[in-house]
Amino acid sequence: MCVDCPDLDLCLQCMSFGAEIGCHKRDHKYQISQDSTNTAFDIPNPWSLAEETMLLDAVEQYGFGNWEDVSNHVESRTPEECEEHYVTFYIKGNIGRVSFTSGSFGHVSDHTCPDGGPLSPSITTPINPLELGIQEQHELGYMPFRDDFEREYDNEAEALVSSLAIDYDDEDLDIAIKLTQIEKYRSRLKERERRKNIAREFGLITAAAQAAVAAASTPGKTPKSLSSKKKLSKEDREFQEKLKPFAHFLPSAEFELYFENLQKEKELKSRIKALMKFRKKGITSLNEIDDFEDEKLKRDKKKENRKKLGSLTQMKRNSMASKKAAEEEKLDILIDDGDLKDEDGSVPSTQDMVSFPGYEMLSEREKRLCSSIAMSPANYITIKTCIIKDYLQRRQGLPVKIRYPSGMDKTHRRKIMSFLTDNGWIGVT
Repeated sequence: MCVDCPDLDLCLQCMSFGAEIGCHKRDHKYQISQDSTNTAFDIPNPWSLAEETMLLDAVEQYGFGNWEDVSNHVESRTPEECEEHYVTFYIKGNIGRVSFTSGSFGHVSDHTCPDGGPLSPSITTPINPLELGIQEQHELGYMPFRDDFEREYDNEAEALVSSLAIDYDDEDLDIAIKLTQIEKYRSRLKERERRKNIAREFGLITAAAQAAVAAASTPGKTPKSLSSKKKLSKEDREFQEKLKPFAHFLPSAEFELYFENLQKEKELKSRIKALMKFRKKGITSLNEIDDFEDEKLKRDKKKENRKKLGSLTQMKRNSMASKKAAEEEKLDILIDDGDLKDEDGSVPSTQDMVSFPGYEMLSEREKRLCSSIAMSPANYITIKTCIIKDYLQRRQGLPVKIRYPSGMDKTHRRKIMSFLTDNGWIGVT
């Protein structure tokens, strides 16, 4: 603001460049002033442009209504001032009238009423919890703080909607199906609550709790329903659960009698089926049934023992076979790694000796031995016969004088004797 020129205001940029206009010169005196014309709205306590910007940023970041955090972001204004300023100028003022269409502003749907839609959380009116003692609560499985039982009517109703979720790629038909499932779940909850209200109205819950406590406190006496549950098998309990939807058509005593008769019918059918099997086997009296059962038990035991013995024998055979295979593998390794290799370290081939006489009488290892020492099958059989005969005569204590073929190498003879010893033809001498 120029001091020498009346009604002349300069911005900081013009002042720094030394701008001159009219009678104003750059060497005139100036002073800095806060003019109300730099505010967005003409109010007695004006907000600066920086405060307005910080207010809008804070509302966008923290949400409408969180005025404590908005005030901390603006720093220079209280939460009440921030709320009043934003509502006055940005909602109810000119900006709000331009931003919001007519009729949409201020309309909030009440989703807590029963008619608020299929996702309404308030399906039923809350009921005051029952006044039951601790023992009565344990007997009935009642949880007073939740006003629920451990097992409610239609206890699996929540499984219908437990896995539902609205995905971004769902089509209109998928969403309609899911909303239909939710509506079905709401109807099942209403039926559960209706039954609970009837039980409250006629005092059925309190009467059942008192009866359970009285029966539990009486020594040596157990309620009929509890005693029957202890004797039921898993199949009978499942069948009883399936019958529960029809229980309200009969009084309690008649329904229990009906279930007992169904159990007796099942047992009789099973017994008749067993007797028909015995009749097909030629059994005509109960004493014969006992004898048949005893004989069958003995046969089953013998069969089981034979099976165990067979398994042990098979295991022994497998062990012996594996041991023999290991010995043969060891012998193969011994022969292949040592005696049956040429001077250059390669295993010789037996194809060249196929046409020799006596070749078909040799085993595979004998063929490889003859090939490794370059000996004909006939000479090998002769030397093998001499060595075995010599060994048998020595065992009998007879004098021995063996004549080997002329020109035989002593190294070859030692290899053959070692081969026969390893294969069990002769013993160690």
